[in-house]
Amino acid sequence: MSRKIIINRKEYETRVAYLENDELVELFIERKQESSLVGNIYKGVVTKVLPGMQAAFVDIGLEKAAFLYVADIEGANDDFSHLIDGVNRDPEHSSTVELPCIDELVKVGDQLLVQISKEPISTKGARITTYVTLPGRHLVLMPTINHVGISRRIEREHERERLRTILEAMRPAGVGMIARTVAENKNADDLRADLDFLSGLWKTITQKNGGSVKAPALLYQDLDLTFKTMRDLFTREVDSLIVDDEGEYNRAREFAARLLPHLHDRIEHYRGKEPIFDAFNIEVEVAKIYSRKVWLKSGGYIVIDQGEALTAVDVNTGRYVGKKNLEDTLLQTNLEAAKEIAYQLRLRNIGGIIIIDFIDMEDEENRQRVVQALEHSLKIDRAKTNVLPFSELGLVEMTRKRVRDSLGRILCEPCHYCEGKGFIKSPHTVCYEIFREIRRISGVYRGKKLYVEAYSDIADILFSEAADYVETLENDCDVKLVIKSNNHFHQEHYEIVPL
Repeated sequence: MSRKIIINRKEYETRVAYLENDELVELFIERKQESSLVGNIYKGVVTKVLPGMQAAFVDIGLEKAAFLYVADIEGANDDFSHLIDGVNRDPEHSSTVELPCIDELVKVGDQLLVQISKEPISTKGARITTYVTLPGRHLVLMPTINHVGISRRIEREHERERLRTILEAMRPAGVGMIARTVAENKNADDLRADLDFLSGLWKTITQKNGGSVKAPALLYQDLDLTFKTMRDLFTREVDSLIVDDEGEYNRAREFAARLLPHLHDRIEHYRGKEPIFDAFNIEVEVAKIYSRKVWLKSGGYIVIDQGEALTAVDVNTGRYVGKKNLEDTLLQTNLEAAKEIAYQLRLRNIGGIIIIDFIDMEDEENRQRVVQALEHSLKIDRAKTNVLPFSELGLVEMTRKRVRDSLGRILCEPCHYCEGKGFIKSPHTVCYEIFREIRRISGVYRGKKLYVEAYSDIADILFSEAADYVETLENDCDVKLVIKSNNHFHQEHYEIVPL
């Protein structure tokens, strides 16, 4: 499988596309005014403690106070199984260990060293933790956790034990480390170099925290998108990293020379006249992210609706009529949809609770095949997923780890016209609301003229097909209606004013 990383760098925005066999599978966007916060370390001050929620709010200098759950406070929980590849915590993790009450651990006014584990999403503030993790190329340093771990993606037991032995021998007392996936087959010198760099970084952070810096304050800002991509995704399996900006290309080469010398020659500078995302057919795929409906090659389709609490995915046969029988047609559509759903979740970075309404099938074995196909397609996803069997209602429930907003929420905002509902009242519905409102107020304005101003489509109905009822309304209510069209009005907005 060929893999490429394409970096489109502009002054206002950096976009990174990860391609597998020339197909876009992941897209990352960082804008100048909206840079990622995950991994940043702050000196914060506790502003509110809520024992009923087992949580506290901490001012770290952002617009909204950050949210600190009791399980994310050092000393409250010794279960570290929710560390995923040693970089980010799983915000949905809930420990089975009995936790102390949060007001026994923190008080209002306490100053804490915290790290953002989850971006502010929608109306929620950032999720933070006092368990700091500092990711390097091969290792993740956990300076406050006495624990050694190995990435779950390293499957060979012999290699896991080899790495564990090396880490145990080199780690300072009381300090934890996790070997990342790229640490597989690396020697002790490579791992030692990572440890020395991260230890120095942690020393600098603690010196700032213990100095004259007043909370709230930023103590450490994680790498920008280009360097983070190179640290986390640019491995031996990637054939090339192609950058369209000369300055960013030089930065990438310098970064690789220091930390990734074996990959230095795989960095290329794109000099074509055509925009780089167009040259690699990426822009077309990015445009599809905005669509609710995604067509399958067979003629079926899926519909993705992302809500505040969960994402719903509906599967339909569409134009696909099959070749054998109904059950086989439904099975083939569901199998194709399972693969596409896994791809879309990864591409759009949709996380949280996901409900999938596959087409109903009677055969239990076929249901199992669909779930297995979904699980198999999700294996290449770097985000942690959990899939449940078909429910009694015929739905598949799953979760996907969410650390930052989906691409849809980054690239779009709620429609100011429909206010995020996704629909507006029909012209006839608004007309009938106007009629009811006139009857409601007519007792006060009998014998007078009422000025009715509405959107043009509404006014057209009042002038034409509803003209007879308008006349009846005037007679019943003893009013005279003067109707005016206004193209600048919202379709649902109207005004009734006495003259």
